[in-house]
Amino acid sequence: MESALDYHTARALLEWQAELGVTDAIGDTPVDRYALPDTAPKAKKPAAVQKTPEKPKQVDPTAVAEKAARAAGSLPELRATMEAFDLCDLKRGARQLVFADGTPGARVMIVGEAPGRDEDREGKPFVGRAGQLLDRMLAAIELNRAESVYITNVLPWRPPQNRDPKPEEIGMMKPFLERHIALAKPEVLVVMGNISCQAVLGKRGITRLRGKWDQALNLPVIPMFHPAYLLRQPQMKRQAWADLLELKARLENG
Repeated sequence: MESALDYHTARALLEWQAELGVTDAIGDTPVDRYALPDTAPKAKKPAAVQKTPEKPKQVDPTAVAEKAARAAGSLPELRATMEAFDLCDLKRGARQLVFADGTPGARVMIVGEAPGRDEDREGKPFVGRAGQLLDRMLAAIELNRAESVYITNVLPWRPPQNRDPKPEEIGMMKPFLERHIALAKPEVLVVMGNISCQAVLGKRGITRLRGKWDQALNLPVIPMFHPAYLLRQPQMKRQAWADLLELKARLENG
């Protein structure tokens, strides 16, 4: 089939288009621009820029503990609240919570330091050899867990390898201890050992503090040697006996 344009005409048309500025062909098929729709296709929206995720806010364990402790209206509620508290790393390595033992509402409340292996296993404070010695000490001034003494610890979970509690652990659990004392309503506090003195009185140096009455949480407080210390240093039992007599005199003169 012969072309509709002869060679010379076609060449003249190409030269004319070149003079107009046409230099490249964009397709083999001619396009009728007059037949295109009036509306141009909508441009695609740019992809949404992903926002950098915000860093999670730092949680203050002590503030959380204070709020939770205040909400507890009874000793069973406080125990349940402490069971649910997950911000203390000691909980992950302990078998169970060691809450308290003895008689709630007793005149005397003893605050120990932290659970050991026996306490962690049985779920009660002051068991094993140290607990047996404590029971004998109390019996010597006519006190006992079943009727006249209530016992707890600064920390409710055993530290690994029975190490000393860290200051941040004491600070974190202190609101629970203070609420525990407020709900138990003792007349006298006995703090046994340096950790207990630090948590309740804000002081350390049990050898210097022992046997001397102090005041904390609107209660009279007397520091004493921890029974575990007396097992290691039996020569200090004479001073411990003097402290027990001081406690007995305070209760009798009540």
